Amino acid sequence: MGTIVQVRSLTNGRLVTVRINDRGPFVNGRIIDLSWAAAQVLAMAGPGTDQVELRVVGYQGRPRGWGYLRVQVASFIEQANAQELAQQLKRTYPDVRIVTVELSSGRRYRVQVGQFTSERQAEQLAGRLASQFDVEPFVLRD
Repeated sequence: MGTIVQVRSLTNGRLVTVRINDRGPFVNGRIIDLSWAAAQVLAMAGPGTDQVELRVVGYQGRPRGWGYLRVQVASFIEQANAQELAQQLKRTYPDVRIVTVELSSGRRYRVQVGQFTSERQAEQLAGRLASQFDVEPFVLRD
């Protein structure tokens, strides 16, 4: 969390800059939930949704007391697949966990690695894991 993104409406070209402060959205097919004020800037408060483009423009870190950074390597429908990847990762990385989440589309098993206080360290690991396992990992904050 804390990533600063520029959101551009593909319908009308309007722009707004926002800071991502939670893990949502929790609706299939959506990539970001906006505040009412940001939706008004994009002229989408009435319709409620729009096609948008996101561009990362910065990062505004949070205090350490807000939790560790972790690298999410993959998310699986099948628990056995998550366990298999976790076992492979444990051979090299000491802090591997599987987080079970309930979504409207069903249960998911997310494989995560690490406990970092530095975004740089987490991003470096994400890069190594991407090469090593042919995945698209991302950094998240507990």
